[in-house]
Amino acid sequence: MTDENRVLSGIPRQRNRPGWARPDPIDELARELDEFVAAAVHPDEIAALLESDGLSDDRIRERYGVEDSFALAERLWDRTPRRHPEPDGPPADPWRIGPLGCLLRGVLFALPGFAYVLGAPLLAGPHDTAGLPAGTRTLLAGALCGWAWNQGLAHRAYSWLGLGDRPAARRCLLTGTPAGILLGTLVALAVAGPGHPAQVAFAAGQSCYLGASGALLVTGRERILLAGLSPLAVGGLVSLVHPLPGPAALASLLTSLTAVAVLGLLEVAPGIRDVKGRGKAAGNPGRAPGPALLASLPYAVFGLGTGVLVLYAALGDILAGGAGHGAPSAVALTLSMGPAEWLLYRFRSGALAALRGSGTPRAFRRATVLTLAGCLTGYLAALLALALATTALWPGAPAPAGPRLAGLLMLGVVLWTGLLLQSFGAVLGATAVCCAAALAQTLALAGHAGRPHVVALAVYTAAAAAQSALVCHRLGRATAHR
Repeated sequence: MTDENRVLSGIPRQRNRPGWARPDPIDELARELDEFVAAAVHPDEIAALLESDGLSDDRIRERYGVEDSFALAERLWDRTPRRHPEPDGPPADPWRIGPLGCLLRGVLFALPGFAYVLGAPLLAGPHDTAGLPAGTRTLLAGALCGWAWNQGLAHRAYSWLGLGDRPAARRCLLTGTPAGILLGTLVALAVAGPGHPAQVAFAAGQSCYLGASGALLVTGRERILLAGLSPLAVGGLVSLVHPLPGPAALASLLTSLTAVAVLGLLEVAPGIRDVKGRGKAAGNPGRAPGPALLASLPYAVFGLGTGVLVLYAALGDILAGGAGHGAPSAVALTLSMGPAEWLLYRFRSGALAALRGSGTPRAFRRATVLTLAGCLTGYLAALLALALATTALWPGAPAPAGPRLAGLLMLGVVLWTGLLLQSFGAVLGATAVCCAAALAQTLALAGHAGRPHVVALAVYTAAAAAQSALVCHRLGRATAHR
């Protein structure tokens, strides 16, 4: 026996520790799962982990002395402080985009206005009813029909794109655009009658442009559309300095219309063979179901309601028997759609940041309202600047008076909040408010209920308050931003 063994043999052997001195098995499990438990957002998440590790309820009762995995998860949750790890690097933000693309779309919305300047000789003749220039009723009927149809068609095409089916989106545009062009032309013909072929031809070209440009915008071809509109833009700018001869103006107009129509057709042309194979694809049981047709109807009605409101902003004075000075307001509203779109993205980005940085529903609601107020203020500032600039540059346009300017800003609130609700899928409320405002203004103008600007201000203010309340109610909830 070695010396070491002799020494060790003299030391009494240590007895096992009593049960009361042993460490708590739940504490041991909490230390083992510390990282996961600390980052969990609910005890059920811990329970799922325990069950995935094969811990049955019987084994949990035997080893840990609690009823089941959920009870054990509650104990682990209570014993571990929360430590949610921060993500590595800046978090991804899919809503952060540059403003140039959105501003380009605003310019693209306004450039077609030159067509009415260059095509004025086609609309020569006696004034329409209510003192409107010749052909106005025909063009307005076709435009409202086109706005409504193309708004619904764009929603359906975007729905297909959201499902990742670009061929189906092209097929939707390929079949829906000609139908919209035909419908707009027939509506214009019904309003004008057979005795005004020039007006009907201009309205048909208007419907063709609305359809082709809508297809290009849906597919993200803004720069191609800008190239197609270049002859029209050049002719329009030249005509502001010196009137163009009739043949030159008509050539500029037809060149742009033909270019946009051809470019739009080329963009959706791959959908032609998709239409041929549609029956085979429809019979494929693995094919994802498409969006319902009726789902696009509220978006079409929303386009109609907002179109009526914008037309009243442009022509409300004339319809009430006064002088027409609303064109600069309509141009300002059209151009402001570029900043409006960019600020919609900014709101979505700000709401995403609020989701990450808020610890309670109340804090998230407060952050969302502040983001909303900032974006809406920015849009109104842009609209105000555009209104003042277009009025200053418009020949013979008076400086905007208080009620007219306030009404324009309230209409801007209606349009921007309506687009915001629409972007979150809450289109029914926005459609109801915009259509009610359009109907109220129509009845007030028809019944000569008061001065047009005062009536417009009252209607737009009520609509803006209603839609702002809808926005705060719906978008103040975190679940609306999924």
